[in-house]
Amino acid sequence: MNDELKAPPGPKGHPIFGLIDNFRRDMLGFYRTAMEEYGDVVRLRLLWINTYAVTHPDAVRYILQEHNRNYRRNRFVNDLIKRYLGKGLFTLDGESWLSRRRLMQPAFHRQQLQGMTALMTAATEQMLATWDDHPAGQPLAIEEEMTQVTLRIAGQALFRVDLLGEAKRVGDAFVETTSYTSKRMQTPFLPPRFLPTAQNRRFQRATQMLDQTIYAMIRERRRRAAGQERSTEAMDLLTMLMTARDEETGATMSDEQLRHEIALLIFAGHDTTANALTWTFYLLSQHPVAEARLHAELDTVLQGRTPTIADLPQLPYTRMVIEESLRLYPPAWTIGRQSIAADCVGGYQLPAQANLIIPIYVIHRDPRWWPDPDRFDPERFSPEASAGRHKFAY
Repeated sequence: MNDELKAPPGPKGHPIFGLIDNFRRDMLGFYRTAMEEYGDVVRLRLLWINTYAVTHPDAVRYILQEHNRNYRRNRFVNDLIKRYLGKGLFTLDGESWLSRRRLMQPAFHRQQLQGMTALMTAATEQMLATWDDHPAGQPLAIEEEMTQVTLRIAGQALFRVDLLGEAKRVGDAFVETTSYTSKRMQTPFLPPRFLPTAQNRRFQRATQMLDQTIYAMIRERRRRAAGQERSTEAMDLLTMLMTARDEETGATMSDEQLRHEIALLIFAGHDTTANALTWTFYLLSQHPVAEARLHAELDTVLQGRTPTIADLPQLPYTRMVIEESLRLYPPAWTIGRQSIAADCVGGYQLPAQANLIIPIYVIHRDPRWWPDPDRFDPERFSPEASAGRHKFAY
């Protein structure tokens, strides 16, 4: 490494606590302000720990693609996620990640996913039927509705298990564990998990409830699969994961490994999707012209029938609306990495074992890549507008 390279600049903060108070008051706003003032690689100190925020697309590409072998998942964040999701694919690194991915990949072939679309549309139509019965003029809690329908879809499409009866309990448990973990990531001053505080007890109850639900799903699926001929067409995702074998070792997944992956899949297919849909509904409610154009496209293409996966290429404006919503309000708004060896990123020297944050939310609102970045404009994702954009700006 070039010894003349400088360490990244950054705000000083409190002499002892660093920037903890800034993050607690407005984390996203503080990230934006820090990057505007100090540039594309910024040092942010929390207590005695330095974290480096990286926002230039070239540097992001370097970390995630070109030199990714030097950057593993952030251990601190990973450990927190493992406490309620377990050691699933999302939290693994290196050979462990490769082995698990190789084992799971056949379950996500396009042919398998196409077979799930009817389950998704059926759950959506059930939700819409309840909307028809909703009293006129009365508000509808869209966030709650999206939470319910995405949880039901996750259960039906991924595992052929109807979670509707468990929806509120499971949804509340995911909210509790997600909120708890988020708070742990934002401040180190919360009481240790072993202390019987009200918050720790709620987290423990939520985790136990999730375990009971998920292991019950596994037991029921094994029981149902035991008496059936295992045709690939008849398999749902859970059955495929149960019967999958590693091509090199012949190993199958244990109940514990299945639990970890199921928790991750329900979380990814439920929580983040519900958030994305909620923000999309909100943005459309604030932009009637875009909403009218969206409805016109859907009416023209579908003509009142239920959509299928074959319709997607004929719905370009729908895709643009969703992509613009995800730009403004990405459900997973940051990526964490940790350097293995010292390195040069964006012209600055970073030490070994450095904690890195890639704040997607900030990159998505950088005026260098997104003119008037806080404005909702689906046209940003037209083929013409997207043609010259840096791949890692979105």
